[in-house]
Amino acid sequence: MRFGKYSDILLINSGKMRKKILISSGFGVLLFIFVLSCNNEMIASLVSSSIEDISCYNEPSAFYSLKSFDTKDAERLAAGKNIFFHETSCFDQGIVLNARQACAVESAAKINPGMNIYLLVLSNMNFSNSSKDLIMHLKSYKNIHIRRIFMEEYVKDTPIEEWWASNVLKSSRWPRSHMSDILRYLTLWKFPGIYLDLDVVVKSPLEKLKDFTGAESWDDVAAGVIGFGASHLGRQVADACLRDLKKNFRGDIWGNNGPGVITRTLQKICATKYARDMTSKRCHGFTVYPPSAFYPIHYKMWKEYFDSKNITETLKVIRKAYAIHVWNKLSHSEEIKVGSDVPYAVIANQYCPKVYNNCGKIF
Repeated sequence: MRFGKYSDILLINSGKMRKKILISSGFGVLLFIFVLSCNNEMIASLVSSSIEDISCYNEPSAFYSLKSFDTKDAERLAAGKNIFFHETSCFDQGIVLNARQACAVESAAKINPGMNIYLLVLSNMNFSNSSKDLIMHLKSYKNIHIRRIFMEEYVKDTPIEEWWASNVLKSSRWPRSHMSDILRYLTLWKFPGIYLDLDVVVKSPLEKLKDFTGAESWDDVAAGVIGFGASHLGRQVADACLRDLKKNFRGDIWGNNGPGVITRTLQKICATKYARDMTSKRCHGFTVYPPSAFYPIHYKMWKEYFDSKNITETLKVIRKAYAIHVWNKLSHSEEIKVGSDVPYAVIANQYCPKVYNNCGKIF
């Protein structure tokens, strides 16, 4: 050591001590954050399990339940030309289907009169009084069919029958959402057709679309709109998705079992990582549509659907879309007055007029 003065040594040692204290303090802060994070994870788990009741999944239908899915439905669906929606919530006082969800179903039926529109629900209840008027308007479309499915029967003779029986949702932090993920791939494995989220509004006919999905961005494949046809390719992709779901299911990761499944499957089939490179040729005939087809407004910009100031621009952006995804997880609390000039209201008035004009003052 080359320091000549003892005070310099003390100064150096003092500096080292301060560094140790700072390092120790930093470690303490990190430890505190880690513990807090663990507590938050625990709280999230407790909240999700206490709020998300899924007991109805294992309850047989009763005399007051909706009409059950049966062999006649299966025969009708086997021919193709099907659009599916799922409602995975359990209800104590009757099934609630709100106006925006009903709008999704009506838009699919109105724009695709030659297709079977199936709303499949898991609750063993019937519709609540608050929803019955909207349901009446939906049933005025002869191609809309609303059925209750009992999972124990619905999953029979499929690749996930034993897996489902092992109570896979027990480990899920978001069982209703993950049930929706399971159902979309299971239904499309059982029957050729198109799955749509209940926050999608259909704007153009979908009948000619067979084996496809949509990209949410140029990097990411989404799972809100998926179509697996009756072709060999469609059946192959449907089977690959269901088996991926079974193999890679994670109850602790929100998107692992929805977009994660179709993404991993297409990455293998198309031999590429990003959606922008998933051309029909590279994917052996399977089509990954650009964001403009189903997700013209990115989720970060969801408020554009509720902003009257930029309505002309927003309607221009979505003009050529087959359908639009309105990002219910983010937008559900945004109020829309019937008759207002926000883009979502204008769209609803055009594509789901019966629901929109009979839902009361608030859409």
